[in-house]
Amino acid sequence: MHFSPSTEDPPKHFSVSYRNTLSITGSSMIRLKILPSVRCLFDKMVQIKVEGLAPLKPVELRSKLVDDRGVIFKASAQYKADETGQVDVCNAPSLGGSYTGVEPMGLFWAMAPDTPHSKLLKKNVLSPTQVEIAALCGETGELLSSETNERGYMTEGMKRIPVQEGRIRGVLFIPPGKGPFPGIVDLYTLGGGLTEPRASLLANKGFVVLALAYYGYQGLPKNPTNLDLEYFEEGITYLRRQPEVKGPGIGIISVSHSGALALSMSSFLSGISATVFINGCSANTVIPLHYKDTVIPALPPVIKNVKITDSGLVDIRDALPDPALEKNRASLIPIERASCQFLFAASEDDHNWNSAFFAQQAAATLRNHGKESFQLVTYPKAGHFLEVPHMPYCPSGFHAAVGRAVVFGGEPKAHSEAQLDLWERVQEFFKSHLDNKSTC
Repeated sequence: MHFSPSTEDPPKHFSVSYRNTLSITGSSMIRLKILPSVRCLFDKMVQIKVEGLAPLKPVELRSKLVDDRGVIFKASAQYKADETGQVDVCNAPSLGGSYTGVEPMGLFWAMAPDTPHSKLLKKNVLSPTQVEIAALCGETGELLSSETNERGYMTEGMKRIPVQEGRIRGVLFIPPGKGPFPGIVDLYTLGGGLTEPRASLLANKGFVVLALAYYGYQGLPKNPTNLDLEYFEEGITYLRRQPEVKGPGIGIISVSHSGALALSMSSFLSGISATVFINGCSANTVIPLHYKDTVIPALPPVIKNVKITDSGLVDIRDALPDPALEKNRASLIPIERASCQFLFAASEDDHNWNSAFFAQQAAATLRNHGKESFQLVTYPKAGHFLEVPHMPYCPSGFHAAVGRAVVFGGEPKAHSEAQLDLWERVQEFFKSHLDNKSTC
Protein backbone atom coordinates (compact mmCIF):
# COMPACT_ATOMS: atom_id res chain seq x y z
CA MET A 1 0.00 0.00 0.00
CA HIS A 2 1.07 3.57 -0.63
CA PHE A 3 -0.26 6.44 1.44
CA SER A 4 0.25 10.13 0.87
CA PRO A 5 -0.67 13.05 3.10
CA SER A 6 -4.18 14.39 2.76
CA THR A 7 -4.47 17.27 0.34
CA GLU A 8 -7.62 18.47 2.06
CA ASP A 9 -7.51 21.91 3.61
CA PRO A 10 -6.91 21.67 7.35
CA PRO A 11 -9.85 22.62 9.57
CA LYS A 12 -10.35 26.37 9.85
CA HIS A 13 -8.70 26.76 13.23
CA PHE A 14 -5.57 24.90 12.12
CA SER A 15 -3.20 27.53 10.73
CA VAL A 16 -0.75 26.39 8.08
CA SER A 17 2.53 27.21 9.72
CA TYR A 18 5.53 25.65 11.37
CA ARG A 19 7.84 26.64 14.16
CA ASN A 20 11.34 25.26 14.07
CA THR A 21 14.52 24.95 15.98
CA LEU A 22 17.11 26.15 13.48
CA SER A 23 20.60 24.72 13.42
CA ILE A 24 23.28 26.43 11.38
CA THR A 25 25.97 24.05 10.19
CA GLY A 26 28.49 25.76 7.95
CA SER A 27 26.44 27.82 5.53
CA SER A 28 23.33 25.65 5.66
CA MET A 29 20.26 26.17 7.82
CA ILE A 30 18.66 22.90 8.89
CA ARG A 31 14.90 22.98 9.27
CA LEU A 32 12.34 20.31 10.19
CA LYS A 33 8.89 20.85 8.68
CA ILE A 34 5.54 19.25 9.48
CA LEU A 35 3.16 19.77 6.54
CA PRO A 36 0.54 20.89 5.77
CA SER A 37 0.42 22.18 9.36
CA VAL A 38 1.80 21.45 12.81
CA ARG A 39 -1.85 21.16 13.91
CA CYS A 40 -4.13 18.46 12.56
CA LEU A 41 -6.72 15.95 13.66
CA PHE A 42 -5.35 12.74 15.17
CA ASP A 43 -6.46 10.56 12.26
CA LYS A 44 -4.81 12.73 9.60
CA MET A 45 -1.48 12.09 7.91
CA VAL A 46 1.30 14.66 7.96
CA GLN A 47 4.45 15.03 5.85
CA ILE A 48 7.73 15.29 7.75
CA LYS A 49 10.63 16.87 5.90
CA VAL A 50 14.13 17.91 6.93
CA GLU A 51 15.90 20.47 4.75
CA GLY A 52 19.36 22.02 4.75
CA LEU A 53 21.32 18.86 5.51
CA ALA A 54 24.64 18.05 3.92
CA PRO A 55 24.05 15.85 0.84
CA LEU A 56 23.91 12.10 1.58
CA LYS A 57 24.54 12.63 5.32
CA PRO A 58 22.89 10.31 7.85
CA VAL A 59 20.15 11.75 10.06
CA GLU A 60 18.08 10.20 12.83
CA LEU A 61 14.45 11.16 13.34
CA ARG A 62 12.85 10.63 16.72
CA SER A 63 9.27 10.96 17.96
CA LYS A 64 8.01 11.21 21.52
CA LEU A 65 4.73 11.76 23.34
CA VAL A 66 3.58 11.58 26.95
CA ASP A 67 0.06 10.20 27.45
CA ASP A 68 -2.49 11.15 30.11
CA ARG A 69 -1.08 8.54 32.49
CA GLY A 70 2.43 9.98 32.13
CA VAL A 71 3.69 7.03 30.06
CA ILE A 72 6.29 8.01 27.46
CA PHE A 73 5.97 6.60 23.92
CA LYS A 74 8.92 6.84 21.52
CA ALA A 75 10.09 5.80 18.06
CA SER A 76 13.18 6.44 15.97
CA ALA A 77 14.30 5.89 12.38
CA GLN A 78 17.56 6.27 10.46
CA TYR A 79 17.56 8.16 7.16
CA LYS A 80 20.07 9.42 4.65
CA ALA A 81 19.73 12.85 3.03
CA ASP A 82 19.37 12.96 -0.75
CA GLU A 83 21.66 14.87 -3.12
CA THR A 84 19.86 18.12 -2.29
CA GLY A 85 20.33 17.67 1.48
CA GLN A 86 16.69 16.78 2.13
CA VAL A 87 14.81 13.94 3.82
CA ASP A 88 11.12 13.51 3.01
CA VAL A 89 9.68 10.57 4.96
CA CYS A 90 6.90 10.19 2.37
CA ASN A 91 9.53 9.16 -0.19
CA ALA A 92 12.71 8.22 1.66
CA PRO A 93 13.13 4.78 3.25
CA SER A 94 14.05 4.33 6.89
CA LEU A 95 17.28 2.33 7.02
CA GLY A 96 16.83 1.17 10.60
CA GLY A 97 15.31 1.91 13.99
CA SER A 98 11.69 1.31 14.96
CA TYR A 99 10.74 0.48 11.36
CA THR A 100 12.33 0.22 7.90
CA GLY A 101 11.24 1.21 4.42
CA VAL A 102 9.07 4.09 3.22
CA GLU A 103 6.55 4.67 6.02
CA PRO A 104 5.12 8.23 6.00
CA MET A 105 3.55 7.78 9.45
CA GLY A 106 6.02 5.30 10.92
CA LEU A 107 7.17 7.76 13.58
CA PHE A 108 3.61 7.67 14.94
CA TRP A 109 2.33 4.11 14.72
CA ALA A 110 5.70 2.58 15.64
CA MET A 111 5.94 4.46 18.93
CA ALA A 112 6.41 2.05 21.84
CA PRO A 113 5.92 2.73 25.56
CA ASP A 114 8.81 3.02 28.00
CA THR A 115 6.56 1.24 30.49
CA PRO A 116 5.84 -2.29 29.22
CA HIS A 117 2.27 -3.39 28.44
CA SER A 118 0.96 0.18 28.27
CA LYS A 119 -1.77 1.25 25.86
CA LEU A 120 -1.89 4.93 24.91
CA LEU A 121 -4.35 6.67 27.23
CA LYS A 122 -6.16 9.83 26.18
CA LYS A 123 -8.83 10.96 28.64
CA ASN A 124 -9.34 14.60 27.74
CA VAL A 125 -10.06 15.12 24.04
CA LEU A 126 -10.41 18.88 24.57
CA SER A 127 -6.61 19.10 24.32
CA PRO A 128 -4.44 17.68 21.51
CA THR A 129 -1.89 14.90 21.79
CA GLN A 130 1.53 16.54 21.50
CA VAL A 131 4.06 14.56 19.45
CA GLU A 132 7.60 15.92 19.51
CA ILE A 133 9.59 15.24 16.32
CA ALA A 134 13.36 15.78 16.36
CA ALA A 135 16.13 15.49 13.76
CA LEU A 136 19.57 14.52 15.04
CA CYS A 137 22.90 14.17 13.33
CA GLY A 138 23.34 10.51 12.48
CA GLU A 139 27.05 10.66 13.29
CA THR A 140 27.22 12.71 16.50
CA GLY A 141 23.68 12.64 17.88
CA GLU A 142 23.58 16.45 17.93
CA LEU A 143 20.07 17.93 17.86
CA LEU A 144 19.65 19.66 14.51
CA SER A 145 16.00 20.74 14.53
CA SER A 146 12.72 19.87 16.25
CA GLU A 147 9.01 20.52 16.01
CA THR A 148 5.80 19.50 17.79
CA ASN A 149 2.81 18.01 15.97
CA GLU A 150 -0.42 18.88 17.80
CA ARG A 151 -2.85 16.08 16.97
CA GLY A 152 -6.36 17.15 17.98
CA TYR A 153 -9.70 15.42 18.32
CA MET A 154 -12.32 18.11 17.78
CA THR A 155 -12.80 20.58 14.94
CA GLU A 156 -13.87 24.14 15.55
CA GLY A 157 -17.54 24.35 16.45
CA MET A 158 -17.91 20.75 17.63
CA LYS A 159 -19.83 20.30 20.88
CA ARG A 160 -18.73 17.95 23.65
CA ILE A 161 -21.60 17.43 26.09
CA PRO A 162 -21.23 15.28 29.24
CA VAL A 163 -24.35 13.13 29.62
CA GLN A 164 -26.06 12.28 32.92
CA GLU A 165 -29.61 11.48 31.87
CA GLY A 166 -31.48 8.99 34.06
CA ARG A 167 -29.09 6.06 34.31
CA ILE A 168 -27.18 7.07 31.17
CA ARG A 169 -23.55 8.16 31.57
CA GLY A 170 -21.32 9.21 28.70
CA VAL A 171 -20.32 12.06 26.43
CA LEU A 172 -22.19 13.32 23.36
CA PHE A 173 -20.25 14.75 20.42
CA ILE A 174 -22.16 16.95 17.95
CA PRO A 175 -20.41 18.10 14.77
CA PRO A 176 -20.57 21.72 13.62
CA GLY A 177 -23.16 22.63 11.02
CA LYS A 178 -26.93 22.66 10.74
CA GLY A 179 -27.57 18.94 10.68
CA PRO A 180 -29.45 16.82 11.37
CA PHE A 181 -26.78 14.10 11.35
CA PRO A 182 -26.84 10.30 11.59
CA GLY A 183 -26.48 9.09 15.19
CA ILE A 184 -24.00 6.48 16.46
CA VAL A 185 -23.47 4.85 19.87
CA ASP A 186 -19.78 4.18 20.55
CA LEU A 187 -19.13 1.25 22.92
CA TYR A 188 -15.62 0.53 24.09
CA THR A 189 -14.08 -2.47 25.78
CA LEU A 190 -13.81 -4.25 29.12
CA GLY A 191 -12.14 -2.23 31.88
CA GLY A 192 -14.78 0.35 32.74
CA GLY A 193 -14.64 4.09 32.33
CA LEU A 194 -15.10 5.97 29.09
CA THR A 195 -12.95 6.34 25.98
CA GLU A 196 -13.56 9.42 23.84
CA PRO A 197 -10.95 9.58 20.99
CA ARG A 198 -12.77 7.34 18.49
CA ALA A 199 -16.15 8.94 19.22
CA SER A 200 -14.84 12.49 18.82
CA LEU A 201 -12.95 11.70 15.62
CA LEU A 202 -16.00 9.93 14.16
CA ALA A 203 -18.10 12.99 14.97
CA ASN A 204 -15.72 15.05 12.80
CA LYS A 205 -16.98 12.97 9.85
CA GLY A 206 -20.55 14.24 10.22
CA PHE A 207 -22.12 11.98 12.85
CA VAL A 208 -23.60 12.69 16.27
CA VAL A 209 -21.77 10.18 18.47
CA LEU A 210 -22.65 9.10 22.00
CA ALA A 211 -19.65 7.58 23.78
CA LEU A 212 -21.61 5.40 26.23
CA ALA A 213 -20.02 4.13 29.44
CA TYR A 214 -21.42 0.93 30.90
CA TYR A 215 -19.58 0.44 34.18
CA GLY A 216 -16.95 2.01 36.41
CA TYR A 217 -17.82 5.60 35.47
CA GLN A 218 -19.60 8.41 37.30
CA GLY A 219 -21.75 6.36 39.64
CA LEU A 220 -22.13 3.29 37.43
CA PRO A 221 -21.23 0.04 39.25
CA LYS A 222 -17.49 -0.64 39.43
CA ASN A 223 -17.89 -4.42 39.34
CA PRO A 224 -21.33 -5.25 37.93
CA THR A 225 -22.68 -8.75 38.47
CA ASN A 226 -24.73 -8.46 35.28
CA LEU A 227 -25.19 -6.08 32.36
CA ASP A 228 -28.70 -4.76 31.80
CA LEU A 229 -29.56 -4.41 28.12
CA GLU A 230 -32.33 -2.00 29.06
CA TYR A 231 -29.61 0.48 30.06
CA PHE A 232 -28.31 0.39 26.48
CA GLU A 233 -31.90 0.70 25.24
CA GLU A 234 -32.12 3.93 27.25
CA GLY A 235 -28.93 5.09 25.54
CA ILE A 236 -30.43 4.46 22.09
CA THR A 237 -33.62 6.30 23.10
CA TYR A 238 -31.62 9.24 24.46
CA LEU A 239 -29.60 9.55 21.26
CA ARG A 240 -32.65 9.33 18.99
CA ARG A 241 -34.33 12.13 20.98
CA GLN A 242 -31.57 14.63 20.26
CA PRO A 243 -32.78 17.28 17.78
CA GLU A 244 -29.45 17.10 15.90
CA VAL A 245 -29.93 13.37 15.17
CA LYS A 246 -31.43 12.28 11.87
CA GLY A 247 -33.51 9.11 11.98
CA PRO A 248 -34.88 6.69 11.65
CA GLY A 249 -32.05 4.31 12.52
CA ILE A 250 -29.04 4.50 14.85
CA GLY A 251 -25.56 3.03 14.33
CA ILE A 252 -23.40 1.16 16.85
CA ILE A 253 -19.63 0.79 16.85
CA SER A 254 -17.98 -1.68 19.24
CA VAL A 255 -14.65 -3.35 19.91
CA SER A 256 -13.62 -6.40 21.93
CA HIS A 257 -15.96 -7.16 24.86
CA SER A 258 -18.55 -4.63 23.70
CA GLY A 259 -18.93 -6.57 20.43
CA ALA A 260 -21.38 -8.97 22.05
CA LEU A 261 -23.25 -6.01 23.52
CA ALA A 262 -23.56 -4.53 20.04
CA LEU A 263 -24.84 -7.85 18.67
CA SER A 264 -27.31 -8.10 21.55
CA MET A 265 -28.58 -4.56 21.03
CA SER A 266 -29.03 -5.30 17.33
CA SER A 267 -30.89 -8.52 18.10
CA PHE A 268 -33.25 -7.36 20.86
CA LEU A 269 -33.68 -3.59 20.51
CA SER A 270 -35.54 -1.56 17.90
CA GLY A 271 -34.25 1.43 15.98
CA ILE A 272 -30.80 0.15 14.98
CA SER A 273 -29.75 0.26 11.32
CA ALA A 274 -25.99 -0.43 11.19
CA THR A 275 -23.63 -2.22 13.58
CA VAL A 276 -19.83 -2.33 13.48
CA PHE A 277 -18.35 -5.32 15.31
CA ILE A 278 -14.54 -5.11 15.71
CA ASN A 279 -12.63 -8.08 17.14
CA GLY A 280 -15.55 -9.19 19.26
CA CYS A 281 -17.05 -12.51 20.31
CA SER A 282 -20.26 -13.95 18.88
CA ALA A 283 -21.27 -15.02 22.39
CA ASN A 284 -21.66 -13.10 25.62
CA THR A 285 -18.52 -13.16 27.79
CA VAL A 286 -17.33 -12.32 31.33
CA ILE A 287 -20.59 -10.77 32.71
CA PRO A 288 -24.14 -12.20 32.34
CA LEU A 289 -26.43 -10.12 30.11
CA HIS A 290 -30.06 -9.47 31.11
CA TYR A 291 -32.93 -8.15 29.02
CA LYS A 292 -36.40 -8.27 30.56
CA ASP A 293 -36.95 -12.00 31.22
CA THR A 294 -34.03 -13.14 29.08
CA VAL A 295 -30.64 -13.99 30.60
CA ILE A 296 -27.63 -14.69 28.39
CA PRO A 297 -24.92 -16.28 30.56
CA ALA A 298 -21.22 -15.63 30.04
CA LEU A 299 -19.42 -18.20 27.91
CA PRO A 300 -17.17 -20.12 30.35
CA PRO A 301 -13.46 -20.19 29.42
CA VAL A 302 -11.47 -23.41 29.16
CA ILE A 303 -8.58 -22.68 31.52
CA LYS A 304 -6.38 -25.52 30.22
CA ASN A 305 -6.24 -23.73 26.86
CA VAL A 306 -4.53 -20.68 28.38
CA LYS A 307 -0.83 -20.56 27.50
CA ILE A 308 2.20 -18.66 28.76
CA THR A 309 4.51 -17.13 26.17
CA ASP A 310 8.32 -17.34 26.32
CA SER A 311 8.34 -13.78 27.66
CA GLY A 312 5.99 -14.73 30.50
CA LEU A 313 2.82 -13.14 29.11
CA VAL A 314 -0.54 -14.88 29.21
CA ASP A 315 -1.95 -15.97 25.84
CA ILE A 316 -5.73 -16.43 26.04
CA ARG A 317 -6.43 -16.74 22.30
CA ASP A 318 -7.92 -20.24 22.62
CA ALA A 319 -9.44 -19.88 26.08
CA LEU A 320 -13.02 -19.54 24.82
CA PRO A 321 -14.70 -22.65 23.42
CA ASP A 322 -16.97 -22.79 20.38
CA PRO A 323 -20.23 -21.12 21.49
CA ALA A 324 -22.18 -23.05 18.85
CA LEU A 325 -21.63 -26.33 20.73
CA GLU A 326 -24.80 -27.55 22.43
CA LYS A 327 -23.48 -27.03 25.96
CA ASN A 328 -22.48 -23.42 25.18
CA ARG A 329 -25.41 -22.31 23.05
CA ALA A 330 -27.14 -20.37 25.82
CA SER A 331 -24.30 -17.81 25.62
CA LEU A 332 -24.60 -17.33 21.86
CA ILE A 333 -26.15 -14.02 20.76
CA PRO A 334 -29.22 -14.74 18.57
CA ILE A 335 -28.26 -12.35 15.78
CA GLU A 336 -30.60 -14.13 13.37
CA ARG A 337 -33.23 -11.91 15.04
CA ALA A 338 -31.51 -8.75 13.78
CA SER A 339 -32.55 -7.01 10.58
CA CYS A 340 -29.87 -4.30 10.49
CA GLN A 341 -26.66 -4.25 8.46
CA PHE A 342 -23.42 -5.53 10.01
CA LEU A 343 -19.76 -4.82 9.41
CA PHE A 344 -17.70 -7.63 10.95
CA ALA A 345 -13.99 -6.77 11.20
CA ALA A 346 -11.48 -9.24 12.60
CA SER A 347 -7.72 -9.47 13.05
CA GLU A 348 -6.38 -12.88 12.13
CA ASP A 349 -3.54 -12.62 14.65
CA ASP A 350 -5.71 -11.41 17.52
CA HIS A 351 -4.54 -13.21 20.68
CA ASN A 352 -7.20 -11.78 23.01
CA TRP A 353 -9.46 -14.41 21.45
CA ASN A 354 -10.06 -15.96 18.04
CA SER A 355 -11.77 -12.94 16.48
CA ALA A 356 -11.71 -14.25 12.91
CA PHE A 357 -13.52 -17.43 13.98
CA PHE A 358 -16.20 -15.49 15.86
CA ALA A 359 -16.75 -13.02 13.01
CA GLN A 360 -17.07 -15.85 10.50
CA GLN A 361 -19.45 -17.65 12.83
CA ALA A 362 -21.67 -14.57 13.13
CA ALA A 363 -21.69 -14.14 9.35
CA ALA A 364 -22.54 -17.83 8.87
CA THR A 365 -25.46 -17.55 11.30
CA LEU A 366 -26.95 -14.73 9.25
CA ARG A 367 -26.34 -16.53 5.98
CA ASN A 368 -27.93 -19.74 7.32
CA HIS A 369 -31.04 -17.71 8.06
CA GLY A 370 -31.18 -16.34 4.52
CA LYS A 371 -29.61 -12.99 5.37
CA GLU A 372 -26.80 -11.38 3.41
CA SER A 373 -26.99 -8.19 5.46
CA PHE A 374 -23.31 -8.07 6.37
CA GLN A 375 -19.79 -7.29 5.26
CA LEU A 376 -16.86 -9.33 6.59
CA VAL A 377 -13.27 -8.12 6.47
CA THR A 378 -10.27 -9.84 8.05
CA TYR A 379 -6.75 -8.51 8.53
CA PRO A 380 -3.75 -10.87 8.46
CA LYS A 381 -1.00 -10.05 11.00
CA ALA A 382 -3.12 -7.45 12.82
CA GLY A 383 -3.63 -7.64 16.59
CA HIS A 384 -6.51 -7.04 18.97
CA PHE A 385 -6.93 -3.29 19.40
CA LEU A 386 -7.90 -1.94 15.99
CA GLU A 387 -8.08 1.76 16.78
CA VAL A 388 -8.20 5.01 14.83
CA PRO A 389 -5.39 5.56 12.28
CA HIS A 390 -1.85 6.25 13.48
CA MET A 391 -2.55 5.11 17.05
CA PRO A 392 0.59 3.41 18.44
CA TYR A 393 0.39 -0.36 18.17
CA CYS A 394 -0.34 -2.15 21.46
CA PRO A 395 1.18 -5.67 21.51
CA SER A 396 0.28 -6.47 25.14
CA GLY A 397 -1.51 -4.99 28.10
CA PHE A 398 -3.39 -5.52 31.35
CA HIS A 399 -6.58 -7.52 30.89
CA ALA A 400 -9.39 -6.70 33.33
CA ALA A 401 -10.87 -10.21 33.28
CA VAL A 402 -7.53 -12.03 33.57
CA GLY A 403 -6.03 -9.66 36.14
CA ARG A 404 -2.62 -9.53 34.51
CA ALA A 405 -0.88 -8.64 31.25
CA VAL A 406 -1.83 -10.63 28.15
CA VAL A 407 -0.47 -10.71 24.63
CA PHE A 408 -2.69 -9.02 22.02
CA GLY A 409 -0.92 -10.24 18.88
CA GLY A 410 -0.18 -8.64 15.55
CA GLU A 411 2.74 -6.96 13.81
CA PRO A 412 3.10 -3.16 13.99
CA LYS A 413 3.10 -2.30 10.28
CA ALA A 414 0.29 -4.68 9.31
CA HIS A 415 -1.70 -3.51 12.31
CA SER A 416 -1.27 0.12 11.30
CA GLU A 417 -2.42 -0.59 7.75
CA ALA A 418 -5.46 -2.45 9.10
CA GLN A 419 -6.40 0.59 11.21
CA LEU A 420 -6.21 2.85 8.17
CA ASP A 421 -8.31 0.53 6.03
CA LEU A 422 -10.95 -0.13 8.69
CA TRP A 423 -11.38 3.57 9.52
CA GLU A 424 -12.36 4.30 5.91
CA ARG A 425 -14.66 1.26 5.80
CA VAL A 426 -16.43 2.29 9.02
CA GLN A 427 -17.20 5.76 7.67
CA GLU A 428 -18.45 4.44 4.35
CA PHE A 429 -20.53 1.74 6.08
CA PHE A 430 -22.32 4.23 8.31
CA LYS A 431 -22.85 6.72 5.49
CA SER A 432 -24.35 3.96 3.36
CA HIS A 433 -26.70 2.48 5.93
CA LEU A 434 -27.79 5.27 8.26
CA ASP A 435 -29.76 7.09 5.58
CA ASN A 436 -31.98 4.21 4.57
CA LYS A 437 -35.33 3.28 6.06
CA SER A 438 -34.68 -0.23 7.36
CA THR A 439 -34.01 -0.66 11.07
CA CYS A 440 -33.82 -3.58 13.45
